[in-house]
Amino acid sequence: MTDVLVVGGGPAGLSAALFTAKNGLDTVVFDADETWMHKAYLVNYLGIEEIDGTEFMEVARDQVEEFDPEMRDAEVTGVESTDDGFRVTTDGDETEEGRYLILATGANRDLAEDLGCEFDGDVVDVNVSMETSVDDAYATGGMVRDQEWQAIISAGDGGAAALDLLSKEEGEHFHDFDVPDDFE
Repeated sequence: MTDVLVVGGGPAGLSAALFTAKNGLDTVVFDADETWMHKAYLVNYLGIEEIDGTEFMEVARDQVEEFDPEMRDAEVTGVESTDDGFRVTTDGDETEEGRYLILATGANRDLAEDLGCEFDGDVVDVNVSMETSVDDAYATGGMVRDQEWQAIISAGDGGAAALDLLSKEEGEHFHDFDVPDDFE
């Protein structure tokens, strides 16, 4: 069993995986690389003057992969709660179990519905840390927003989910601040 299952490899999913893998949790990312980002051209992403969406995704994946999450080129077709967490099933009928689940499937909310998450109208109902009504299951990005489908917002949602999950692991508020070794 892995620690964290991330379903979706767009900005939200990769941001979540960056935080969890960087901080020592075994993380599996399921990414069929069908993100809307391939149609985007970013000039509104803080810290980046401008970048093509596909190039952005390549840079983001490279950054996340530096922390060795398991990246699987697979579409998740099912998700269910188990006694110990969650089980996902892929289009190849493979399964993987994990203690935490982060859904980052854009505006496709089918998996959240299958899991039994509560909805607020057409969107998945989450708290400020992106946790759904199902304990230890998170929903991010377009799943939880009616129209605010911006890469930077989605990345923040993924980060919020990961920090909440890391706080649960630590038993106290977790802050992921990096300071260079030569900082005085």
